[in-house]
Amino acid sequence: PLTAKPLRPAVLAEASALSADARREIMALSGARPKRFAAELLFTWASIAAFIAAGVYFDNLAVTLFCIFLIGTRQMALALLLHEQVHRLGMRSKYADWFINVFAVYPLFVTTVEDYAKVHLSHHKYCFTQDDPDFLRKSGDEWTFPKSLGQLVMIAVKDLTAMNLIRLIRGKTAPRTDEFERRNPSPKWLRYAFFAVAVGVLTAIGGWTVFLIYWVVPAMTVTQLMVRWIAVCEHEYNIENGTIHETTPLIQLTWWQRALMPDLNFGLHAYHHMHPGVSFANLPKVHEIYKREGLVDESAIFHGQGAYLKHLLAR
Repeated sequence: PLTAKPLRPAVLAEASALSADARREIMALSGARPKRFAAELLFTWASIAAFIAAGVYFDNLAVTLFCIFLIGTRQMALALLLHEQVHRLGMRSKYADWFINVFAVYPLFVTTVEDYAKVHLSHHKYCFTQDDPDFLRKSGDEWTFPKSLGQLVMIAVKDLTAMNLIRLIRGKTAPRTDEFERRNPSPKWLRYAFFAVAVGVLTAIGGWTVFLIYWVVPAMTVTQLMVRWIAVCEHEYNIENGTIHETTPLIQLTWWQRALMPDLNFGLHAYHHMHPGVSFANLPKVHEIYKREGLVDESAIFHGQGAYLKHLLAR
């Protein structure tokens, strides 16, 4: 089997190396942040509505293509909010998963909170072992880096043309386990009702053309590429029993990258694995605590997605 080269760790130690004061600070940062979560959800949908309105208003091919790209990045933001909810860091009521399914997950067509929880929480518990569904799915040449620019372009073309769509859907399908069953899971009728209402509304307002252009097209093209990019930024795979530190890059986005392709601090993913009870909104604060404790090698941080892309290219 192919073996990737481990990364030079940017985070130098486990959480156990933190001082008692630092651990208390991070504990205070832990737990659901429903207001911040709801604000991000509302802002994401407001952005999507604005981009659709702009595309329809200007009725120009270049504007339409740019809006499709921006909508795809916001669909990725909805997927990242799903990730947040799976860790119970978004909303915590009895019907929170139902709400997130309706307003963030069902519109993406691919999965549910309940199914993705089984996949993702298995990844956390069995990280980089043969029981980790992400490790098993993301094995082989396609996930081994560095690559040539031509190889990266070919993968991107397959994602943008939906050639990898079926594999993506299978990758988000729940493994056969009851280990991570959700309390009060969403009933099947809720999903059927959601799509029935969506079909009825689109038919009533004559919105099918706009829906296909500004929702289905980005979902099948740009969003697939965004899912790939987020996964590549998440870990380097094909390193069996690799530690979080040697498989997980630390990527700090520039301001314009955060505006174009918001990642909800996913570039700080090493801290998420060490402190999965900390909301995405507080991960930068955790990073500052580790820096203060002398546990960060700043020369190993990738400053901007371009720096990490350069790392992925064959040298």
